[in-house]
Amino acid sequence: MFNQTNIFNTNYFICKFVNNFIFIIQIQINMKSIDAGAYSIYFNELCYVELNSFLERSNFSKIFILVDTNTHNHCLPNFLANVSYSSELEIIEMEAGEFNKNIDTCTQVWHTLSELGADRKSLLINLGGGVVTDLGGFVASTFRRGISFINVPTSLLAMVDASVGGKTGVDLGSLKNQVGTIIFPVMVLIDTLFLKSISKSEIRSGLAEMLKHGLIKDAEYWRRLCGLKSLNLCDLDHLIHESVVIKNDVVKQDPNEHGERKQLNFGHTLGHAIESYFLSSENKTTLLHGEAIAVGMVLEAYLSNKTCGLTNEELSQIKKAFINLYGLIKFNNKDKNSIIELLIYDKKNSHGVIKFALIECIGKSKIDVIVNEDMIYEAFSYYDS
Repeated sequence: MFNQTNIFNTNYFICKFVNNFIFIIQIQINMKSIDAGAYSIYFNELCYVELNSFLERSNFSKIFILVDTNTHNHCLPNFLANVSYSSELEIIEMEAGEFNKNIDTCTQVWHTLSELGADRKSLLINLGGGVVTDLGGFVASTFRRGISFINVPTSLLAMVDASVGGKTGVDLGSLKNQVGTIIFPVMVLIDTLFLKSISKSEIRSGLAEMLKHGLIKDAEYWRRLCGLKSLNLCDLDHLIHESVVIKNDVVKQDPNEHGERKQLNFGHTLGHAIESYFLSSENKTTLLHGEAIAVGMVLEAYLSNKTCGLTNEELSQIKKAFINLYGLIKFNNKDKNSIIELLIYDKKNSHGVIKFALIECIGKSKIDVIVNEDMIYEAFSYYDS
């Protein structure tokens, strides 16, 4: 049994060859919980120790778990096996996928909560990727003017980004995260064993946000991520923890995104526009969030080179890293025009002016940079070249 001040041990496995036999050796890594100010972030085994202790000492009228069709099958059984709670837990399921991250789904969940007797003393546990944690947090923050919620991210993207920092929200049509709130969960539980249930493409999608954290705050972290030989739990566990530390440090300085928190949007001004465009276009294959943000970071690295002093060498390094990991996406002139038109909906804009979060060098960011439209077209040409 652990107490709240313990460092916990997370287990993973490596292979060792001895006399032509493969031995599986259990390795333990220490990862501390993270103080996020209004809440704490716990990892692996300590998640369930803290959750069970919290449920035991709290007096919730009812507890609900929001899942999607994927996490219901692949994650919920393991989660429930680790939860000790004497009363019944109600399961609410939504359809998986970004297409369902909208007000209609929220309305269905609100109705279900009402029908199942939820009140202001109820708890909602969001077990899923970024869609579930974003939407579930928004549902909780607005139902009965706000009920408590816990985020249990099951994708890499949600672990290092969506579930941490208090942002909740849903899409407005194909426009990303246009409706939402900033409100903090009572805790975030990151169990990296859930990553075994997701695809390599989803892992790569989450890795894009980790790479962003290195680009804006930590050059050495960026280099280590670029040096990864494979995307497995052995490599990722500590790197996930570091990524959450970087994001949490930024958020604690500026919880409501009035200033410094904007640096977390590097790659997202153009990346979100690209993601929205591909989501709404019938002749385009929908991009994962990280795939779109990877393109956005190359484009915005070019803008950084032209406006903020990012060197040609670092620009080339950034482009090479992302193209190697994510490949090259083709954009025709119509695509570029439509994507640039979508920039007016970016959340960082004010007074009709589009503002970018860019980087002066790898590891140092600059916010509220104004860029002209011609330079954005140049950025696409550089990406295509």
